Amino acid sequence: MNLYPLLRPLLFSLDPETAHHVTLSALNAVEKIGLSKLVYPEVAEQPIKVMGLEFKNQVGLAAGLDKNGDYIDALAALGFGFIEIGTVTPRPQPGNPKPRLFRLPEYQAIINRMGFNNLGVEHLLTQVKQSHYSGILGINIGKNFDTPIEQASEDYLIGLRKAYPFASYITINISSPNTKNLRQLQQGDEIKTLLSLLKDEQVKLQQQHNKYVPLVLKIAPDLTGDEISHISTLLLEFEIDGVIATNTTIARDKIADHPLAQEAGGLSGAPVKEAATAVVRGLAAELNGRCAIIAAGGILSAADAQEKIQAGASLVQIYSGLIYQGPQLVADIGRELSKGH
Repeated sequence: MNLYPLLRPLLFSLDPETAHHVTLSALNAVEKIGLSKLVYPEVAEQPIKVMGLEFKNQVGLAAGLDKNGDYIDALAALGFGFIEIGTVTPRPQPGNPKPRLFRLPEYQAIINRMGFNNLGVEHLLTQVKQSHYSGILGINIGKNFDTPIEQASEDYLIGLRKAYPFASYITINISSPNTKNLRQLQQGDEIKTLLSLLKDEQVKLQQQHNKYVPLVLKIAPDLTGDEISHISTLLLEFEIDGVIATNTTIARDKIADHPLAQEAGGLSGAPVKEAATAVVRGLAAELNGRCAIIAAGGILSAADAQEKIQAGASLVQIYSGLIYQGPQLVADIGRELSKGH
């Protein structure tokens, strides 16, 4: 029973940020009263082992939709093989001034400059502890906007230590375009220093908690071939477990004629598809299966997801696709990818 095509015009008549909260509240209500199985399509189970973790299927929810972990159970009911919450920062912060979220329906795209608005890591962990979800949970960590870039690693270390006991894997987000100077952490010696510190900390935490929690790096689609090569070398050198390709883009060539093209922020959805897939291909060629690739960016159909897997990804994540296509997309992708097994 796919109700989403009927509901979408109503949701799209609302301000995007309001629609976001309304939708999540509705999903919460459906889950709380036990109607999930009646309302959502069933998603094919196709277990796959990646980064030493058992995923019930290859379709995940990308970070950003549930920044605070307030809706874990409601989102799990959609049938995802894994859920990533965050980006969360050590301290709560309001994010950028509104408006900061824009829909471009003609392009099946979204521009956001949210700026890591979240209630802080302590709130998120309280929500994780209260949830009933037993599947794979990724926690995506970032730095506070007012932490100097030279001290960014301290924020990531705080996030890593706090999230470690509760996460299935932890994502290091150094690729959001909405926190000043953040993306420079992807370059040169800065990324080397950060990965070295985080890997050392992971080793200590593994001994402390007697469990191994994989580390994943989330990168931008706007990297050159040389930058992808440099990052790949470091992923292998520091034995990072996975890489998410990709975050949103700052490029505007695909939407140049749109009135919102000049809005600052990261562009997601269909316009980022080709660039994101190119990064997946570039990583796959460099990594040779020694570091897991999770594909995100422009997945609006089962065919898009299949393309990412063929490019070299083991798992896929959706966000904008869910906004435009609704819960049916999870089931469609699950069905398509299960054929390949």
